[in-house]
Amino acid sequence: MSEAKRLLTDNPPEWAHGALLADGFEDALIAYGTRFHYPVAIYDYERCIAILEEQFRLGADETPVAEDEERDYYLEAVEYFDFNVGGGYYGDSTPVFIRNHD
Repeated sequence: MSEAKRLLTDNPPEWAHGALLADGFEDALIAYGTRFHYPVAIYDYERCIAILEEQFRLGADETPVAEDEERDYYLEAVEYFDFNVGGGYYGDSTPVFIRNHD
């Protein structure tokens, strides 16, 4: 983890205390902001998906699939993230996930 990322996760600005952090997505944290007057952590959506995709790929041996079936780790990551992480509401300081529309 870079020093800048370490500062974001370990030493957020005082006004950002209370922002909820998404466990396991420290490398995707890009900033802090506010929603109304509540502090929020801001994450890079695509980086979150890449983190999950890598985890699913590494754990592939533990999850059986049919021999003739190919796994789409990206799609699995998107589905998991959208349902379990990005789609959740955890109160006023729920993290924000932004997408880059290049």
